[in-house]
Amino acid sequence: MLLWVFFLVILTLDSGSPCSPPSLPLRMPRYADAIFTNSYRKVLGQLSARKLLQDIMSRQQGERNQEQGAKVRLGRQVDSVWAGQKQMALESILVALLQKHRNRQG
Repeated sequence: MLLWVFFLVILTLDSGSPCSPPSLPLRMPRYADAIFTNSYRKVLGQLSARKLLQDIMSRQQGERNQEQGAKVRLGRQVDSVWAGQKQMALESILVALLQKHRNRQG
């Protein structure tokens, strides 16, 4: 008798009546889709986080490059001013030497 009840339950589940829950083959694709969707969302989240970090790092690097560029330009300006001052000092020394030499000859 128990065997007949088991067969009756099996036949009822296989008949696909609207009251029965979805069978295992219908659940598997949905389960696989859910796994894929969750994994895909995680990957997209990681990619967007990585892009955000790269943007922040490139901005910081750009600011550092601008600061270094400003220092280089300032250094060049100081060097050019220093070179100009050295040239003026040399010219004044040469003028003084020439005047001294002319005074000796004249």
